[in-house]
Amino acid sequence: MAAKGKTSKGRSKSKGKTGRAQGVDQRLVKALAHELRVEILTILNERMASPNELAKELNEGLSQVSYHVKVLKDYQCIELVKTEPRRGAVEHYYRATSRPFVSDRDWQTLPSTVRAGLSAELLELIQGDAVRALVEGTFEAREDVHLTRTLMLLDERGWRDLMKTLTDTLERVGKIQTQAAARLQGSDDNGINVSVSMLGFELPEMPSERPKAKGKAKGSAKAKK
Repeated sequence: MAAKGKTSKGRSKSKGKTGRAQGVDQRLVKALAHELRVEILTILNERMASPNELAKELNEGLSQVSYHVKVLKDYQCIELVKTEPRRGAVEHYYRATSRPFVSDRDWQTLPSTVRAGLSAELLELIQGDAVRALVEGTFEAREDVHLTRTLMLLDERGWRDLMKTLTDTLERVGKIQTQAAARLQGSDDNGINVSVSMLGFELPEMPSERPKAKGKAKGSAKAKK
């Protein structure tokens, strides 16, 4: 599946979760339960498009694409942006209403093929961001850019602790983004385009280049701060 949008998965705390929030999650889960809807939604997260344009790009029938666009609209995942006359008809243009975010619990309810497709799509997006930044010279433009790779050997408790740490960090990243958006609103500052990626996954085996463990740390890391 080609990467054409911005999709996130992560954990949301169940305590204190409102019925409205649960409804949003369930709508998103149902929306992502079909692979074609995943592709449509990721495109509409990146730009505005009509069912006709989507059908051509995805090489799918217009009637099938139109049906799934309607489903996404019913689930409030996309919204109608504008209409334009086209040869005696009216073409409707849509865009995503927000970046998809699926809790861990809801993620497990998705078909395995959809989960694999979303994960592959997100990895392609991360790689694409990094490559563009390197090619255009923005990756090294700031001295405090951060880049790390850490290999670890964990037990089950360590894995859970690591996932919680990543989740907490993601929530903090979201708060930083919200606060920055408020400061930028109405100012002459155009802002800084930033990509933040976090990965934590199980490896089939340790890479052969893994260095000897020193002290309590097992793994390797490269960082620029």
